[in-house]
Order: sequence, then structure tokens, then C-alpha cells
Amino acid sequence: MHEYSIVQALLEQCESHAQEYKATRITRVILKIGKLSGVEPYLLQSAFDAFKEGGICREALLQMELQNLVLHCEACGEDSEQSEICYQCKQCQSTQVRAVDGEEMFLMRLEME
Repeated sequence: MHEYSIVQALLEQCESHAQEYKATRITRVILKIGKLSGVEPYLLQSAFDAFKEGGICREALLQMELQNLVLHCEACGEDSEQSEICYQCKQCQSTQVRAVDGEEMFLMRLEME
């Protein structure tokens, strides 16, 4: 399961930011996870809880904000948010769309002390 490697990279990134800002602990890690990112939130939470022990994030809460798929329609120019996986414009029903959000995972914010 790739959530373990994602969490290891995330914790390294957290450590790096904490060192940069001279923080002694991180209390909250806020992520934005696209529904099409391939990341399973439950498994990510489990991996985070397992790997955070002993590190700067040992007391941190993991907050995940799930992002729906956002499509830009090349035919009519509209952006639309899709709660289900459907590559079709909600406005004009065109399939000439491209994803502009909802396919990636981002570290949005860290709360540090």
C-alpha cells in the first residue's frame, strides 16, 4: 500500500518545515486530497498514526479535506465540480474537458509550536 511511503515523505516534509521555523512540535497537519489522487484517506490516517510516534508530529492531528474533481470545459469555458467521477461538462454536456483539481494531494498547512 503506497500510503506508507506517502506518509514517510509527508513526515520528512513536516520535519523540514519545523526545522526551518525552529518549531519543537507540530500540532496539526492539514492536507487537501483529491478524490482521484489514488490516496485512500482511511489508510493514510492509519499510516500517519503508526509512523508519527517518536517524531515531531507525535501529538499532531491529521486533518484531511477531500477535494471533488473540478473540470474545465474546452467547449463552453465553464468550470464545474463533480462529486462523482464523470468527465462531462455539467453545463453543455461536452466531453471536451480537462481536470483542473481533484487529482492530487497537497500539504496545505502545518500548525507548529
